Amino acid sequence: MTVVLPRPCRPLDDPDRPRPWREWRQWYECVLGWPTGPTPAERPLELLTGVRFDALGVPAGAGFAVLGRVPATGPVALDTRTRTMWFLTAAGSAEELPGLLRWLEWGGIDLELTVLGRGGRLVAPAPSVAPAGALRASRGPEEAVEAVEAVWVRPPDPGGEVEPTLPVTGLGGGGRAPDLVRLVSAAATECHRARLLRAGEARRDQPPGDHPVIRRWPSRTPRGSRPGRGRGR
Repeated sequence: MTVVLPRPCRPLDDPDRPRPWREWRQWYECVLGWPTGPTPAERPLELLTGVRFDALGVPAGAGFAVLGRVPATGPVALDTRTRTMWFLTAAGSAEELPGLLRWLEWGGIDLELTVLGRGGRLVAPAPSVAPAGALRASRGPEEAVEAVEAVWVRPPDPGGEVEPTLPVTGLGGGGRAPDLVRLVSAAATECHRARLLRAGEARRDQPPGDHPVIRRWPSRTPRGSRPGRGRGR
């Protein structure tokens, strides 16, 4: 097993970055040990996936439903721009997703699931937000959170390693890690359910004239006759 060490902390003084993002970078790299990627000055800080963790993305509505079904998930972030909820998973799990979906009999179905692995980037949530009490699975995903691009729904623990808290297949992480199969199964179910609900709402909102015409074929029973009676009677 290859152990990936975090990069050395860079100085906080970075004139090319707005001050809040400089402080965020310092928190992620020095407190959590998570690598961040360079971005233009007008863009928010980004976390690099595939090093300490991968990420499973689902639409926000399905994501809130998953939170209600799976109490132990590891850190979870919400991208408020794209309305995507990101579940952090063990590094390398992005490569397992296609096989897991086939094993769970979801293969070949468009579920709107997204994965970020090695080489991927995730918008860094604001470290100062404490969403554990502000966001709950029972609250609707349409509620405004804050004027930031991403927030933590279930934040990481700054005092511990993230790896033991990330979903993995089997009983990895010393037996304390959540089950990746359960998380993927719940995410696939909720994404499919949300898609069926949207399709049903679209059909209900469709004008009557736009519904397909049901063609009735002429009856093969001769005019004037009745089923079950012989001819000539």
